[in-house]
Amino acid sequence: MRVAVVENTLVSSLGQVGVALQEAGAELTIFQPWKGGELPQDPDAFDGLVVLGGEQSAIDDHTHPYLPQLAEVMRHFGDAGKAVLGICLGCQILARGYGGDNLLGQTPEFGWFDVALTPEGAADPVLAAAAQDFSIFQWHSDTFTLPSQAVHLASSPAASAQAFRIGRAAYGTQFHFEASRDVVEDWRQKFPDMMEVCRPGWLEEHRDLAQVHGPAADATGLALARAWVRQIEVAERSERPELLAGE
Repeated sequence: MRVAVVENTLVSSLGQVGVALQEAGAELTIFQPWKGGELPQDPDAFDGLVVLGGEQSAIDDHTHPYLPQLAEVMRHFGDAGKAVLGICLGCQILARGYGGDNLLGQTPEFGWFDVALTPEGAADPVLAAAAQDFSIFQWHSDTFTLPSQAVHLASSPAASAQAFRIGRAAYGTQFHFEASRDVVEDWRQKFPDMMEVCRPGWLEEHRDLAQVHGPAADATGLALARAWVRQIEVAERSERPELLAGE
């Protein structure tokens, strides 16, 4: 299993997604276009694509000129039937790639917030791994309009477009389901000033909030990560009949 991972900022973590990929024995190739590196080009070279978050917007082409190309790459992988996962900024870029509009500064959410599945989400092979209503970590102020071909999978009171799927397995999640308590703690240590601006007083409340929301959010994140990785494995089995014969 070969998976391309695109990082968009200096501090990136696969978190629970990394746990699920490691369990599956995935071989990861890391791309860092934010500092001049290349992007994955050939979907046939990989079985899946993960695009992580970052502090920029999905349309900050003047400071991150690779963004239009990354949007095209995500669509290219999705159209090829590959398992694609865009988280937060990655989700917004995926929406851009399929014709959605990016809306800046309209939906600030920071911390653990409740998300609810749509009926389509409850029947989806990935999102159904979560409960109908679940608490998960958020860190964003931007949102987007759903592309016309998207299946709407989850929403929150602040941001209706919390998760969607296009085609077989191109997924975008606005929420950070990869962010376990360990990841959030790492962010807290590295970005305390940014967090205080996002939600004044949160740093003092962090320990109590993590105790209340963290265990369930960690479990939900890992369940979603494993369900997404299974979409890679499903495609591998369909493309390699000898794997089915050995089951």
